[in-house]
Amino acid sequence: MKQKLNVTGLILAGGAGRRVGRRDKGLITWQGKPLVAHVSNCLKPQVSELLISCNRNFARYGEFSTQTITDNREDFQGPLAGLEGASAFILTDFLVVVSCDTPHLPKDLVSRLIAPLSGSTNDSPEISYVHDGVRAQYLCAAMRRDCLTSVTHYLNEGHRAVRDWYKTRHAVTVDFSDCESSFRNYNRLA
Repeated sequence: MKQKLNVTGLILAGGAGRRVGRRDKGLITWQGKPLVAHVSNCLKPQVSELLISCNRNFARYGEFSTQTITDNREDFQGPLAGLEGASAFILTDFLVVVSCDTPHLPKDLVSRLIAPLSGSTNDSPEISYVHDGVRAQYLCAAMRRDCLTSVTHYLNEGHRAVRDWYKTRHAVTVDFSDCESSFRNYNRLA
């Protein structure tokens, strides 16, 4: 599994928790463990290093990752701010990013997402993201590290939407319709 050694995983857990009463979503207990524990357990065997982007509860998140990273921007400015904050800590050629509220990720997630990016031609995609057969899952993606250099400029222009940033890059979808339920998120827990 050679690619594993060249892939950093990033779990996004830096949100304000607006849909869950301002609670720290990744630390909400689900089936006896925090949501982030389930995500970490799935992703960690597939990557060489695992980072968690969080803006509070650093020690707690540190239990589930190699390192915790915080946003460079204030006021919870979204997933791209998490990517921006983590970009300086990504030393591998590839990054796989997932949300902290998807506890059923497939065991072959990384290899399937990295496959389209592995080409060495100039027209190879920079980003691949999941399509579960029903909808695009923009926060379940792989990308080449060098495409992250455009995130700061994009955010500085006032943009925040991940899907719109993907439109500025060479991005492709990867069909995961065979495991649609793997991408069910738990972002409205009470």
